[in-house]
Amino acid sequence: MDVRELRSADDTARFLEARGRTHAKVGVTDVDGILRGKYLHRNKLLSAIGSGFGFCDVVLGWDSDDQLYDNVKYTGWHTAYPDAPVRVLPETARLDPFEDDTLFMLCEFAGAAEAICPRGLLRRVLAKAESMGFHVRAALEYEFFVFDETPQSIRQKGYRDLQPFTPGMFGYSVLRSSVHHELYRELLDTFTAMDVPIEGLHTETGPGVLEAAIEVSGALEAADRAVLFKTFTKALVQRRGKMATFMAKWSNAYPGQSGHIHVSLLDAKTGEPVFHDPHGPHGASPCMQHFIAGQQALLPDLLVGYAQTVNAFSRLVPGFWAPTDATVGVENRTTALRIIPGSPKSQRVEVRVGSADANPYIALATAIASGLHGIEAKLPMRPITVGNAYATAHPPELRFPRTLTEAAERLEASPVAREAFGDAFVEHYAATRKWEERQFLRHITDWELARYFEII
Repeated sequence: MDVRELRSADDTARFLEARGRTHAKVGVTDVDGILRGKYLHRNKLLSAIGSGFGFCDVVLGWDSDDQLYDNVKYTGWHTAYPDAPVRVLPETARLDPFEDDTLFMLCEFAGAAEAICPRGLLRRVLAKAESMGFHVRAALEYEFFVFDETPQSIRQKGYRDLQPFTPGMFGYSVLRSSVHHELYRELLDTFTAMDVPIEGLHTETGPGVLEAAIEVSGALEAADRAVLFKTFTKALVQRRGKMATFMAKWSNAYPGQSGHIHVSLLDAKTGEPVFHDPHGPHGASPCMQHFIAGQQALLPDLLVGYAQTVNAFSRLVPGFWAPTDATVGVENRTTALRIIPGSPKSQRVEVRVGSADANPYIALATAIASGLHGIEAKLPMRPITVGNAYATAHPPELRFPRTLTEAAERLEASPVAREAFGDAFVEHYAATRKWEERQFLRHITDWELARYFEII
């Protein structure tokens, strides 16, 4: 049996027995989209597939630096950090090529924790789509920088004077991909083996930066693939004595790193695409127009679903290939939402506001929920932005929040967000984003020292 055909404990037992394996690995994402996991003995794994297992709920109660949130209700010292139920998902099984094909499965939180589980959030949004008669198709694409550094060397350098693995600005370079074809080939082969097929891989503009587009699939599978891609890209590169980063913007000198989201809808009964109409504006059906109108209208309130870190707001500046307002364009890479006209199968919307550091489950849930709201409310599309969106004046209601805390407060105040995501998720997630900015405000930056230390 192929690993991607596993669906039950019995399937898994036969698979492990045939390979003589005693242990497997499982992982679940935290709020920041970081995979947290452990090895499980075969017997424990088989039991967990049937009835779940306990995972300390601190995973939902700390940040990316393992610092404990002091402002969330679900967990904390006041609850003494008990175990939360977790379900194992055999349908997500892959073989980890770095560990002699060790079995790896994704998980998601269950019970009360399911209300704030990022993967659980996306499943709820997709259930809403199904109730409206739609299947959701999606794909994510990521930009990431690669450095000739190690986790030790970057700390020794204080994250300064880092050495990208290739120099200069050289987008779509055949030269770079030919010289370093071993790394490119290993990325392609690794993710082919893990059923995370890469549709395109090329250099982007900047030293050592690559862009990978993951093949389209059902939306839940698309988010699973994105989580696996980010984690195992970092693992692959580190195993080669290098480092990859998906942070939104690591340098003032170069564009930030995007996590663009492509979305389309199918009719759940017929399986036919519903976004295309050859007689519609730019090939967009009324359904697609309403969907995009919802995304645009809610972008300022739901921006924190795409820009989830303080650093992500450094990316949203004019002239650096990221949007600055809730704009819509046709094949326009200066707008937040890009209509991509095409055939019935290829007609789609690209959400360009998301950064590479965003949690794929939360970002994709945000893109879909806002579009579904537009369909339900039959929202009309606003006028299309033509040309340079950075040089165009936009109405105040399309302006983005300027800080992470402001974005979190907009989310908390949104009735649509609370209806789509649930009060528990909105309150927990908003609190974690406020915490994130509070940690930033406790620190003095190099810019402040250079500007104020002597002169002011």
